[in-house]
Amino acid sequence: DKAMKAKTIVVNGLSKSYAMTGWRIGFAAGPAEIIKAMTTIQSQSTSNPTSIAQKAAVEALTGPQDFIQTMRTEFDRRRRFLIGELNAIPGMHCLTPTGAFYAFPNASALYGKSSGGKTISSSSDIALYLLEQAQVALVHGGAFGDDRHIRLSYATSVEEIKKGVGRIKEAVQRLS
Repeated sequence: DKAMKAKTIVVNGLSKSYAMTGWRIGFAAGPAEIIKAMTTIQSQSTSNPTSIAQKAAVEALTGPQDFIQTMRTEFDRRRRFLIGELNAIPGMHCLTPTGAFYAFPNASALYGKSSGGKTISSSSDIALYLLEQAQVALVHGGAFGDDRHIRLSYATSVEEIKKGVGRIKEAVQRLS
C-alpha cells in the first residue's frame, strides 16, 4: 500500500540477525526526505562504521540466506541447554528468552547467602562472586533494571556453556 509505505520507517541492525555483534552496524529505510534528515543528524552525532563492516553488511544482506535457519537452530539448542542447566541450580529460576541470545535468570534466592565472610545482597555481588569463584563473567541485572537477575550470553559453543554453567553450579553450592 503506497500510503503506508510513505509513512513507514524501518530501523534495524545486523548484530543479532546475522551474528555480527561487535560490528555495530545497522540501517534505516523509509521516505527519502526522512532518511536524508536522519543521515544529517547521525553523521554529526555518532561515528560511522568502517568500510570493512559496511562491505560485510552488504554481503550479509545480499548473499545467500540459507545459513540463517542453521544459525537459529543452533542458538535454540544453546538456549534450551542453558535454561535447563540454570533451572537445575538451586536458587536460580530462568524463563526461556524469546529474543537475542541472553538468559536473564532470577538469582535473588541467593541473597543472604555468604562465602568467605562476604554476604550476597545484590546482583552485583553475585556477578562479582561468580567472576572470582567460578571465573564466569556475566552482567548484574541492575544494569538492565532488575537487580534480582543476572544476564548471561549463550553466544558461544554448547561445550563452553557447559563448562561455565558447571562452574556456576559448583560456586553456588559453596554458598552457605
